Amino acid sequence: MAKTTERTRSGDFEAAFNRIHKALKQMVKNTDNDAFVELLYTGYKDHSLVRKYKEELHQFAKLRNAIVHEKVDVDYYIAEPHQEVVDRMEEIAGHFEKPQSAVSIATSPAFYYYEDANLKDVLKIINKFDYIRFPIYDEEGHYKALLTSKEIIQWMARQLEKNVISLEDVQLKELLTDGKTHHVDFVPESASIFEVEELFESYYKKGQKLQAVIITENGRNFETPKGIITPWDLLDSDITGH
Repeated sequence: MAKTTERTRSGDFEAAFNRIHKALKQMVKNTDNDAFVELLYTGYKDHSLVRKYKEELHQFAKLRNAIVHEKVDVDYYIAEPHQEVVDRMEEIAGHFEKPQSAVSIATSPAFYYYEDANLKDVLKIINKFDYIRFPIYDEEGHYKALLTSKEIIQWMARQLEKNVISLEDVQLKELLTDGKTHHVDFVPESASIFEVEELFESYYKKGQKLQAVIITENGRNFETPKGIITPWDLLDSDITGH
């Protein structure tokens, strides 16, 4: 009975390892070598999911070699992983096969406005929900700009310099006339949290700061926002921890 348990444990470990290897082959395209460790070190450069688990998987690759290459028979393994190791491999395999969705960490609902909406309506939402970023759309329903609480405060400060501040009938387009734009991108609701992180990192590599990622049904800038992700949302989600 003990041997059967050990064989099953080793077999489960190998099966989970193979699931991860298959996912790596599908994920990492810019390599001619599909060996597990080679895929790890190539994928590390461009995929945050690989970076998250690289060190663990490198160690598990050594264990896998001991289990597989020192196998006495088809179903008989010399090396035996602990159950905790098997559980961890299966957990990681699950993350590779189905990463956490971006929607799960997004600020939702996403409050968005048309450029002719009144500022006082946005202020009510800020007061009630403590939101600080709002997508603004033109009259045709296309994304135009991202309005932040910082810009609202700056606009109010300019009004105070004139010794007058009135919020009645102030339209949002009046706050968007200084030509300042924020980098914003769009992803479909099927996107994973790691795809969004890679999007933020791609902007960073170009020397640009991505202020927000807006989630829509198909990732188009004329679709209704379903959620908004900021760099802070990524930090709060603890995607770099175990």
